[in-house]
Amino acid sequence: MERREAFRMHLKPGCKDEYKKRHSELWPEVEKTIKESGVYDYSIYLDEETGYLFAFQKVKGDKGSQDLGGEDAIRKWWHFMAPLMDTNEDESPVSIPLEEMFHLD
Repeated sequence: MERREAFRMHLKPGCKDEYKKRHSELWPEVEKTIKESGVYDYSIYLDEETGYLFAFQKVKGDKGSQDLGGEDAIRKWWHFMAPLMDTNEDESPVSIPLEEMFHLD
């Protein structure tokens, strides 16, 4: 099963440059875990006025990137990123699924 997913997260004020830097240096084990789960064509955008991050990904399989909290590399990444973002108690990013309203191939 192949699908598209979108969700939003929230970046804390003043963290834009550090967030971008950390993602430009994405740990190889995190990239590998995400790709092996079936996630591809994954992008994150920032709305600077609100601090909201908009994420879009395509998924082959039943797990998107936000469903990988059982993976050690992902838990470590979430811990590393937690100071920059709104997070849940387990340090996963607060992630709000977005409903697709329109799509054009």
